[in-house]
Amino acid sequence: MTTINPGVTSNVASATNNNGASSNKAEAEGGIASNFQTFLTLLTTQLKNQNPLDPLDTNQFTAQLVQFAQVEQQLKANDQLKTLVALQQTAQATQALDYVGQRVVVDGDTAPLTDGNAVWWVTVDKPVTATITITAANGQTVMTSTRALDAGKNQALAWDGKDASDKQWPDGNYKITITAKDANGQAVSIPTEIQAVVDSADLTESPPLLSIAGKDYTIDKLKRVIRN
Repeated sequence: MTTINPGVTSNVASATNNNGASSNKAEAEGGIASNFQTFLTLLTTQLKNQNPLDPLDTNQFTAQLVQFAQVEQQLKANDQLKTLVALQQTAQATQALDYVGQRVVVDGDTAPLTDGNAVWWVTVDKPVTATITITAANGQTVMTSTRALDAGKNQALAWDGKDASDKQWPDGNYKITITAKDANGQAVSIPTEIQAVVDSADLTESPPLLSIAGKDYTIDKLKRVIRN
């Protein structure tokens, strides 16, 4: 474990007057249900008012009945899909609640300082010289340091919560920023991970959001869960 030293640098009209109100309501609702209700109104009105001496063409009438059946099937399918979506949302909410209180690992730059200890994990592809800056939740710079980082995965950068003047900062969430360059002066990206407890789950969002070290994450962002 490497310790960070603070000292270093989304219209169809009604067919008759008697059905105008219900048709307008269906149109307002929109979607396939509106078209279905309008179709029924037009079909029944047509049947009531056709000339007995010149009835509706049989082929045309059959085609309309087929359309009626297709639309009805589509409406039933939509209802089933709504049920499936509701079940999936319930499952997501239950899963999210299971993570509350668990220690997890996510990609992130904001870690909690607890009892004078905060840790970030970094992966370095090649040796670099890195300038490390830690800032408080209000944006204030707490400390800055410059150090060499060797190539390697999951290297721990620990901070004891003290600034350059040896002042102890209170527990809370702190952000790390790493600006690194290789031996040729080329900028190198240094990804960071954090380990933190899931504080809460917001079930009003879809998918639910997990609050981790003051930031919101979806469940798919979790990389590992650590047994407490």
